[in-house]
Amino acid sequence: MRKAKVIRMVFALCLGCFIMVILYFNSSLKPASEPLGERSSGQKSRRSPLQTLYDGDQVESPVQAVHQGRREVLEEACRSYTRKRRVLIPEDLKHVIVDDQHGLLYCYVPKVACTNWKRVLMVLTGVAGSLRDPLAIPANEAHIPGNLRTLSEYSTSQINQRLRSYLKFVFVREPFERLVSAYRNKFTRSYNTAFHKRYGTKIVQRHRPDPQPEALERGNDVSFEEFVYYLVDPATQREEPFNEHWERVHSLCHPCLIHYDVVGKYETLEQDSRYVLQLAGVEDQVSFPTSSKSTRTTGDMAAQFFHNISPFYQKKLYNLYRMDFLLFNYSIPAYLKFR
Repeated sequence: MRKAKVIRMVFALCLGCFIMVILYFNSSLKPASEPLGERSSGQKSRRSPLQTLYDGDQVESPVQAVHQGRREVLEEACRSYTRKRRVLIPEDLKHVIVDDQHGLLYCYVPKVACTNWKRVLMVLTGVAGSLRDPLAIPANEAHIPGNLRTLSEYSTSQINQRLRSYLKFVFVREPFERLVSAYRNKFTRSYNTAFHKRYGTKIVQRHRPDPQPEALERGNDVSFEEFVYYLVDPATQREEPFNEHWERVHSLCHPCLIHYDVVGKYETLEQDSRYVLQLAGVEDQVSFPTSSKSTRTTGDMAAQFFHNISPFYQKKLYNLYRMDFLLFNYSIPAYLKFR
């Protein structure tokens, strides 16, 4: 009796093992979950931009070498100047735009061609409808909240998946040229009354001796010196974060927490933009708009604005933007007098 019971137990155990083996091989023969960019309709799959960038079979081009060098400089600067790493939170990702169709994450920086990059992404994601020319999209429409999704809108698991598998890119600019560009655009243009009211009146009140009543009311004649005083005043950031147009890039895009695959530069905008579109495999679908502006802020123009800033305030301002200089390999401008 006992012998028969043992035989039944052995038989049941063997049968169970046999079933498990069948299930294992059955599951291993199933296709893996569809990777990014693979078509479920039977069309030929395409590589993701990230796979294209890090394909070891490719012969390195001069452009690839430049971007590899930028990544290495950024990583080394992060190691040298960042004391403590922290965990990303959704608030950190409000400037990171997502293109799920093409596997792209773009951190936009105001005053670094972000209007045109948003236009390009509106075309690529279909938000622009039938429009294929980015310049056909009005500039104000490119900045409407909700037109393009940001990474902060996704769940934690979705965020992590996209950070791992999407091509992450950012465009940067010489920090003081960007700052002067922001000042010129927001404080010297008559149509920017919202900025004059929101920031100009506060700057005049705090940093102009004996202001006129009209200036206090309108805030439309802020000088660059007064703008600098406002930026370096510790009370400014104690009250609220900087506006995105003059916030530091490292505070907007967190390049020591997010591993950017491409760091484009305003100084090589057309070349770097073409490189991103090539990696995404969409260079035949959309072109990055070429700039014809003769009024763009240059280094010589920035030098003129800094001419009347004392060495003391130049040094304070440089310290404020120092990390952007270091992370993105920009030299201290020759026109500064604090050395």
